[in-house]
Amino acid sequence: MSALSIREARAADLEAIIRLHEEDELGSHGDVWSPETRPAYEAAFAAIRQSADNRLFVAVDGDEVVGTFQLTFIPNLTGRGALRVKVESVKVKAARRSGGIGARMMAFAEDHARSHGAAAMELTSNKTRKDAHRFYERIGFVRSHEGFKKKV
Repeated sequence: MSALSIREARAADLEAIIRLHEEDELGSHGDVWSPETRPAYEAAFAAIRQSADNRLFVAVDGDEVVGTFQLTFIPNLTGRGALRVKVESVKVKAARRSGGIGARMMAFAEDHARSHGAAAMELTSNKTRKDAHRFYERIGFVRSHEGFKKKV
C-alpha cells in the first residue's frame, strides 16, 4: 500500500467510483454503471466539480482506484459561524478492506477539512454497519445525534 495516494477525482475515475458503490448492496442505492446510467453520473460528477463546497476524492494504489469519499463544506450559524464538513459516500474496494485504506482516507479528509477552515467533520452510517461504526469510533468520531431521512 506504499503506492497509495489520495487525490481529487477525475472524469476518467467515474466508472471505477460507481463500481465501488455497486459492490455495496446496502449503500449502493441501486447504483450500476451502464450506458443508460452513465449520463446521470456524468451530470452529478460535473455538478460536484463545479461546486465550490463539494470535493470528490479517490484513493489510488498504482493505477487502481481502491477507495472514494466526498466532502461537503457547510457554513453554519451555530458555533459562532463554524464551518462543518460532511463526509459522504465513503467506499473502499471490498477486496482491500481492513488494510488501512479507510484510515488513510479519513486522515486525509480531516487534514483537508482543517486546512480549509472547518471546525468539525460529521458523517452518517447505516445502523446495521457495525464494523464501520467501530472503525469511525476508533479514529475519533463520536456518536452524537440520531439521523433521519425522508425522500422528497
